[in-house]
Amino acid sequence: MHPLDKPAVQFGLAVLTVAVLPLFLTSGILATEILIFAMVVAACNLLLGYTGLLSFGQGIFFGVGTYAAGICLTRWQVPVPLVLAGSAILGAAIATLVGWLSIRRQGVYFVMLTLAFSQLFYFMAYTFSGITGGDNGLLGVPRPSLGGAELNAPWSYYTYVAVCFLAIFAILVMVTQSTFGRTLIAIRENEGRAAAIGFPTRLFKIEAFAISGAVTAFGGALHAMLIGVAPLSNIEHHTSELILIMTIIGGSSSLFGSVLGAGFYLLLADALSAVWPRWLLLLGLVLVAVALFLQRGLWGLVERLYDAVLRREPSPTKPAEEH
Repeated sequence: MHPLDKPAVQFGLAVLTVAVLPLFLTSGILATEILIFAMVVAACNLLLGYTGLLSFGQGIFFGVGTYAAGICLTRWQVPVPLVLAGSAILGAAIATLVGWLSIRRQGVYFVMLTLAFSQLFYFMAYTFSGITGGDNGLLGVPRPSLGGAELNAPWSYYTYVAVCFLAIFAILVMVTQSTFGRTLIAIRENEGRAAAIGFPTRLFKIEAFAISGAVTAFGGALHAMLIGVAPLSNIEHHTSELILIMTIIGGSSSLFGSVLGAGFYLLLADALSAVWPRWLLLLGLVLVAVALFLQRGLWGLVERLYDAVLRREPSPTKPAEEH
């Protein structure tokens, strides 16, 4: 294990990120969005990086969490803690269903199934406009209150999200370092061998889906309260693509790479959009460069810099073959 991949270091870097963002960013909304997407991308990383499942269904769970928060807070006035817990439970339930059906196929067929489910849930949200608001979404989603005070100020809500982010990140670190997490890595490396020694690989994959779906829906609920709207765009397949792009940019070999990926994408998008209306073209060129020259993402670059500064031998990407 690389020294930077140790659980204490990963969590320490997450705490440092939470402390540093207010010092360098003037927008509390942008800083809060970075933390929300960081936890969502980390949940995607649990599937892609640790289980080897390339899923285009993450937008489903993000949108479900968004709508759950929008409906509960605008129509039923449910307490925010119950909304967040309910969103996570609903996200886990839907992810379990999607995962149970999707993992029946492997490779490109698995990818196409998750994409098909993404489109299915999008059209359901679009069709049942009486519940979801259709194209307009659900407007007027309020932010939570703490001690009777509404957290309407951007930085006060940032503090609320920061606590949630650190709690979620700590849970994900414990999951990946547990026997369960090590088993997911074994399934990623050689599913046939893992099954041969007695691991119920399908069950482990479904559990990974459930955890990922719960965290993603939790983030979706926080995002609805951030922008005050539960929009239809949150459940589009483009959201799944966005989450996957952030995961790949950051690097799927580390949970903190997810934080780097989310921060890099959102900060770059914010900067480029102020320079040129067609900023997505510039962003595309950056993504091509990352794909060509940083196959292990930004986290791989950080590890190489760490090794160069301390003059360490870089960690091998693959274990040495035994003779």
